[in-house]
Amino acid sequence: MDILHNFAVFEGGDGSGTSTQLFTLKQKFINNSHNLPVFHPTSEPTEGAVGLLIRSALKKELSLRPDTLALLFAADRNEHIFAPGGILERCKHGELVVCDRYTLSSLVYQGIECGEDLPRSLNSSFPAPELLLFFDIDPQIALDRLNQRPSLDIYEHLGFQKKVRERYHSLLDVYQNAGVRVEIINAVQNVEKVAEDVWRALSKMPIFEGRGF
Repeated sequence: MDILHNFAVFEGGDGSGTSTQLFTLKQKFINNSHNLPVFHPTSEPTEGAVGLLIRSALKKELSLRPDTLALLFAADRNEHIFAPGGILERCKHGELVVCDRYTLSSLVYQGIECGEDLPRSLNSSFPAPELLLFFDIDPQIALDRLNQRPSLDIYEHLGFQKKVRERYHSLLDVYQNAGVRVEIINAVQNVEKVAEDVWRALSKMPIFEGRGF
């Protein structure tokens, strides 16, 4: 598993707060840009053509086979990583890239639906992040948060989310053993406390050396 330096990933079940924390982190960089590396926040599925197709399927606007969805996630990720201006290019130019969801999401979600072999094969060529933050939360608490939304996506129900949490925990060691720094974040805490924990973990990355962190 090749490690891509300057690359960090947020992972967690639905309702764990990864999107909120990415937005919070973006505001921190905007407010303190004079002493921080160039920051590129991003997420998967992307806003590209393939990513938008995936988002339609997640919202139940389009019905796709689980293996088709796994293939689409991998195609979207391939463009996200390797296309001009993508994650690989940005990281090699010294930018800090933080992505909300990445390969581990596919190994978890598509692994539940398709079995382990297909998502593992589809994602084997993608580099691993330098830092992986796992936002851990009881699925029932997460779903209580999600129920405030007008609609839920295809994965947002308790039975599936329990499997998601179990599978995340079963796979974290794979990344850790491959040299990825894995930090588990208690996502039950309030937004401010989670943001503090995220920043504490993120600021230990080598890209912050010599910047007073």
